[in-house]
Amino acid sequence: MNHTTANLADGYLQLQVSEKLALVTAIWDSIAADSAETQAAISLDPAEIAELDRRLAQHQQAPETAIAWEEVRSKLFAEAV
Repeated sequence: MNHTTANLADGYLQLQVSEKLALVTAIWDSIAADSAETQAAISLDPAEIAELDRRLAQHQQAPETAIAWEEVRSKLFAEAV
């Protein structure tokens, strides 16, 4: 861990759980937004691809069972406080 990373760690360790979750979400969103770099950095093995395909097929068979991310996030942040 370099000096900058250590300083960041000191800062985020002081955050409340809900603030940490918001930070993780923001970081993940920034990773996902950088699609070219993300695609190069993340590779899935055949088992992971099969699992994603299974989940997609399950969703396509019963899309009404899906829970909106906003609802999941709201419940997650409410429980974290």
